[in-house]
Amino acid sequence: MKISYNWLKDYIKGKMPGPEKTAELLTMHAFEVKSIEKREDDWLLDIDITLNRACDCLSYLGIAREIAAITGNIFQEPEINFEESKDLKTKDFIKLDIKNSSDCPRYVAGIVFGVNIEPSPQWIQQRLKICGLQSINNIVDMANYVMLETGQPLHAFDLDKIKGKIIVRNAKKGEKMEALDDKTYSLDKDILVIADKENPIAIAGIKGGYITGIDSETKNILIEAANFDQKLIRKGSQKLKLKTDASWRFENGIDPNLALFGQRRLLFLIQKIVGGDPGRGLVDFYPKKVLPKEIKLDLGYLERLLGIKIPKRRILEILKDLGFKVDKKEIKKKLLVQVPTRRLDVSIQEDLIEEVGRIFGYHNIPSVFPQTFLIPPERNDKVSWRRMCKDILKERGFTEVYNYSFIGDKEKETFKLKKKALLEIQNPMSVFDKYLRPSLILSLLKNAKENLKNFNRIKIFESGRIFLKCYGEKTQEPFKEKEMISGLLVEKKGGNELFYELKGLIESLINKMGIGNIWYDGYKATPENSQISLWHPQKSAEIKIDNQEVGFIGEIYSEITEGLGIKEKVFVFDIDFEKLIELTSEEHEYRPISFYPAAVRDLAILIPQEIKVVEVLNKINTAGGKLVRDVDLFDIYEGDELPRGKKNLAFHIVYQAEDHTLSAKEINEVHDKIVKVLEEDPGWEVRK
Repeated sequence: MKISYNWLKDYIKGKMPGPEKTAELLTMHAFEVKSIEKREDDWLLDIDITLNRACDCLSYLGIAREIAAITGNIFQEPEINFEESKDLKTKDFIKLDIKNSSDCPRYVAGIVFGVNIEPSPQWIQQRLKICGLQSINNIVDMANYVMLETGQPLHAFDLDKIKGKIIVRNAKKGEKMEALDDKTYSLDKDILVIADKENPIAIAGIKGGYITGIDSETKNILIEAANFDQKLIRKGSQKLKLKTDASWRFENGIDPNLALFGQRRLLFLIQKIVGGDPGRGLVDFYPKKVLPKEIKLDLGYLERLLGIKIPKRRILEILKDLGFKVDKKEIKKKLLVQVPTRRLDVSIQEDLIEEVGRIFGYHNIPSVFPQTFLIPPERNDKVSWRRMCKDILKERGFTEVYNYSFIGDKEKETFKLKKKALLEIQNPMSVFDKYLRPSLILSLLKNAKENLKNFNRIKIFESGRIFLKCYGEKTQEPFKEKEMISGLLVEKKGGNELFYELKGLIESLINKMGIGNIWYDGYKATPENSQISLWHPQKSAEIKIDNQEVGFIGEIYSEITEGLGIKEKVFVFDIDFEKLIELTSEEHEYRPISFYPAAVRDLAILIPQEIKVVEVLNKINTAGGKLVRDVDLFDIYEGDELPRGKKNLAFHIVYQAEDHTLSAKEINEVHDKIVKVLEEDPGWEVRK
């Protein structure tokens, strides 16, 4: 806001600091002064008013009150007393009809008879000019002058051009109004207007109408000082793309009690400068009066919060200078403070403490280290293990993604989700956020679809919560939350080998978390999982630790991926993180590295296609005993050259003893034993 230094001095009794010092004091105690500009014999201060203080400081009086409180000078309000007409009563010439008091909490109307419209005095024109306002005529200029002075927007109508009573209502669909800026605005029901019995004569709080504008023929005027709903004014201003000094103030909120002061101030100036006969009394619509708030201020709390003991006398001075009224009766070091209604930003005792602190000066409060004990927080196992899981996955080349916890009807159709399995939100932000997600996989698939446009290989994972309805469980809760960790692997021209890459990752992850005895079982959907048909049942498996299922791994149904536009095979793991951390252990059994060399033999076996790899691995490990150190699957072949319904698996078998070097004879004996056990099953053939 642009403020004239010379104009400010009108409201401060006593010697005021120079422009530079005034700017420094305001910056240190209230608002930043962005610049000081010399204008002939005046200085223009560009003050950055914070939004919380727009209610009282978008005015000269607000800024002057701040300066007086900071410097200890006396703030003096401008004169508002004027002589009313003895014969002409305002209420005989104007009637009000306010359709909705929440849209217009207060409307004060005054009338002046017998005015002469002419240019404003030079000093008013100069003060308006330095603030960026153009001079129009004496009445309009003085209305703008009082708005800048008090912060209360006012508007003057030609009384003789008003047809009937003043009506404050919403505009009707299709209504138009020619404004004082010579533009015609199309109105609708979201825009508040001031109207007479025939037409809108002003856009409330924004712009006056041309029909009732003040011109050289005007003799009698109606002065409007009102208070409007700030949200309604903001909405109307945005819709019309019309910003004015008045709308700016109304949008930020104005004290309804300011309307009467602004009305009386303008009537005083008009009578003093222009002349005329103000009507006796005012027409004042004010059904729900706004009264001052009362707040208890604990002096002990003030001292603890600011970290310094400020004398009570100084606290009372500061509050009084800012316009707060304090009950001198102190009860247990608590003061009862009455907050002026113009201070819409003050509602709790911390606000009062802030007022005392900033006027006292934050630079006067010494900086000291807090006297407290720094106690490290208790370890949160869930956070620690989550971080560890993420680190392991990132080390293996995965990228973490973050997705919203909501899905919409589009996802419901794409992933063939049953509505009864979804938790619907009662007040969704949009149609795209209608349900809580039942799985992390849904978003990962959408991520993969977008990223395949730019990359040949996608490795992503996400950790987060899912929301499931409870099926067949003895609980009164209709749903439950579960924390999951899910990952996705897809590659252009990639095949089933991706499954084993993902499987190796899972084993590495779980082993590093101190969990052993991991194995895989045939896919069998859990009750909640049965409502979300994503997994290919013949190409998926349960991840189990001992006999407890902790998740799934496998390929996503081709119908799902093709529906998303993904042509490649997509492999996913989905782990119940809460179950997993229950089984974790930071204790790892030490197993020394053998001093004796290992020997590797390859083994290829032809088996029916329905046989799972884990069955073959289990037989090899059982038959080989302690001498089989590791078994790795390195190839799967299902080509046309093989007998129908068969597939070929190839393994590296690592033989190693802990206490001696294995001889060729020992290795052959164990290897032959494994071959014999494998060939016991009909349809299994070890290829030699």
